[in-house]
Amino acid sequence: MTSGLWELVLQGIWVTIQLLVLSTLLATAVSFAVGMARTHRLWVVRFLAGLYTEVFRGTSALVMIFWVFFVLPPAFGWQLVPLWAGTLALGLTYGAYGSEIVRGALNAVDPAQREGGIALSFTPWQRMRLILLPQAVPEMIPPFCNLLIELLKGTALVSIMGMGDLAFSGNLVRLALQESAEIYTYILIVYFVIAFLLTRVMRGLEKKLKAGVGKAPQRKVRTPEPAVVEGVR
Repeated sequence: MTSGLWELVLQGIWVTIQLLVLSTLLATAVSFAVGMARTHRLWVVRFLAGLYTEVFRGTSALVMIFWVFFVLPPAFGWQLVPLWAGTLALGLTYGAYGSEIVRGALNAVDPAQREGGIALSFTPWQRMRLILLPQAVPEMIPPFCNLLIELLKGTALVSIMGMGDLAFSGNLVRLALQESAEIYTYILIVYFVIAFLLTRVMRGLEKKLKAGVGKAPQRKVRTPEPAVVEGVR
């Protein structure tokens, strides 16, 4: 490839990374907000959070991108640039999946921990911040890592808006060179490298978080052997 085509691919990688970071931040915020709302004591809050989860989890991310980019402008009279439209659609969609991860991890915490917080007269927010989240967050990391990889692959959907991400740039290079196998192989390798780096980072974060909530190994208690009386079988 010429230097101009390589520059086009590098620009596509940069756009993909920008979209990944922004949509990850939005999805993380949505995940924790909605996931904690799913465990709220008020049924109205739980119902609204559950409704959001079911709607965005049950719709296609591709259709959601179309809806945000093409339906919202005539309805509200303003236009989002492709980067922000993709961030909004992907962040809200994958945040719905992440909220279930948060809800499941919070419900998995030992109920005795909640009771201990109540006995100490902690407010609900104090119990969540000081007791539940420190124990639940380390358990969220592995499923969040899988969700992050899925989000990385989902960024390729924004190419339908003409956004110059890695998939869109790779397609332009393919049309210029008429070399499908070579170009798409390069794109696959780039996606794999980014996903591999993300996995390493998430595993390191998991080890660091679990180091603070580790439990001391329990000692094995030896049971005394029964005394043997001579002459008795």
